[in-house]
Amino acid sequence: MSTQNNSDKRLAVLIDGDNIPSAYVKEMMEEIAKYGNPTIKRIYGDWTKPHLKKWKDLLLTNAITPIQQYAYTTGKNATDSAMIIDAMDILYSGKVDGFCLVSSDSDFTRLATRLREAGLNVIGIGERKTPEPFIVACDRFIYIEILKPKPEKTLGKGKVSKTKKEEKDEFEPITAKVRRLIESTISDVGDDDGWAFLGDVGSLLQKKQPNFDARNYGFQKLTPLIKSIKSIETDERESGRSRSRLIYVRVK
Repeated sequence: MSTQNNSDKRLAVLIDGDNIPSAYVKEMMEEIAKYGNPTIKRIYGDWTKPHLKKWKDLLLTNAITPIQQYAYTTGKNATDSAMIIDAMDILYSGKVDGFCLVSSDSDFTRLATRLREAGLNVIGIGERKTPEPFIVACDRFIYIEILKPKPEKTLGKGKVSKTKKEEKDEFEPITAKVRRLIESTISDVGDDDGWAFLGDVGSLLQKKQPNFDARNYGFQKLTPLIKSIKSIETDERESGRSRSRLIYVRVK
């Protein structure tokens, strides 16, 4: 893939309408914008079915083109076939730099693999129930649940906001396995003294585990996640080229 800025990268966003809830569409499109310009936005499904009505109300607002796909036979997912055919047509057209496949269906595993083999970046977005094969077939995989905005905390008249425990229960715990993954990654990119630039750590974590995201654990960024792990120490250093400070980390 070229070295152009994210804002210049053209993305094809293909959504499995039968497999993704419409409630997250606004947050999902904002998330996708971080990785490129969605020049193609299509959603697939049988629009004669009532379960897609909520999606229909959102398509115009988000400039998403609906693709009608009738279910010709029972037990076969015609939506999958339509998405895959369209993805290959878009690939051969050479009009995009990457794809965003929005689905929780493992049937798109081979498609994601094929697109990456062609040198394109593939971002997956789906629910936590998404099978592992599809997740690891993508360069990055984002759980759609973490895109849901936090409700505003309101107090009064016997109504209280969520407790810290309730908020914590919405996120994955930082298990010993997660700590080992982070610590081993720091060691992989660290210098002779064990110090590693946090940006390099984050990049390698993404390659090792495409669904790794600080937001899965209740943190907006990787830095506060790392700082919450007692076995890791951090060091802020001056950047020679700007006023910004660089974060380096080391396993204690």
